[in-house]
Amino acid sequence: MQLLYWFGGMPPQGPSTRRVEARWLLLIHQIPPRPAYLRVKVGRHLQRIGAVAIKNSVYALPRNDETQEDFQWVLREVVKGGGDASIIEARFIEGLSDEQVLALFQSARETDYREVAEQARQVASSWPKRGPPPENRRSEVANQIARLRQRLSELEAIDFFGAPGREIAEGVVSAMEVRMKPTVESREPAKSALRREEYRGRTWVTRAGIKVDRMASAWLIRKFIDPQARFKFVPAKGYPPQKGELRFDMFEAEFTHEGDLCTFEVLLDRFGLGDPALRAIAEIVHDVDVKDAKYGREEAPGVGQVVAGIAAAHADDEARLERGSALFEDLYASQGATSTH
Repeated sequence: MQLLYWFGGMPPQGPSTRRVEARWLLLIHQIPPRPAYLRVKVGRHLQRIGAVAIKNSVYALPRNDETQEDFQWVLREVVKGGGDASIIEARFIEGLSDEQVLALFQSARETDYREVAEQARQVASSWPKRGPPPENRRSEVANQIARLRQRLSELEAIDFFGAPGREIAEGVVSAMEVRMKPTVESREPAKSALRREEYRGRTWVTRAGIKVDRMASAWLIRKFIDPQARFKFVPAKGYPPQKGELRFDMFEAEFTHEGDLCTFEVLLDRFGLGDPALRAIAEIVHDVDVKDAKYGREEAPGVGQVVAGIAAAHADDEARLERGSALFEDLYASQGATSTH
């Protein structure tokens, strides 16, 4: 691992150097073998603050005042236990890239979110198919949901880059919270389909780094909802929506995961698109995106591999959208397309 680093203050200047902001903080530590619990304690603390390991005993966080304070607490813990530690401001120049480090954060949080979603599904699996859980279990289930909501809040606080999976976990937990209300069935009449002509000529915004659900949803939007749709790809966190924009498959979007439905399924339901070929694609997209094997579609592994190949070959979202649209156009034809638009 090669990196440019300095211990606080201004980076060194010279005729061939330019002033560059460090993007990362690194904690480098050495922990003595005794007491044995210290390594476990420090490891849990690092996990709790969202740090990721980029090398043995080297942990990273994005650089800001809060993460620096988090690392300082860990440093004190290590030193108090007889170890040694340093905090470094760093910018990677060779070896690891910023994108690779960011991917480590994304992967760690995505795993956490999917664990929450799976735990939520396990809790909900013992409920009746409709409505709240039995009265004699309400208190127990309410506590379980509260713990899941607390875990989500903890993850969101350390989800520095808007990892995939947040929408899935949020949707499942939110659906459980809604079902806990005894009057949910009487309060939820069937929704009328949205009028597609009212959603045309719009800018549709989603998270950058599109994959299966966003590729498929963008194809669906342009083909069946808004033929003149413009797409904007933005960071998963910190984007303030502009007037008239419509967001999809991102946190707090107008169209995103609801309960255990992926965004593609939500778009079909909200716009009343009942074409059997689209429903078949929705099941495939769900199985690839949510990874719960809900529909057991045999096409899902192959489509997932193609999407992964598109993402690996094309960093640019416009290129991914073009290739993904071609994939879903062909898939639509193979499913016996019947829609007219």
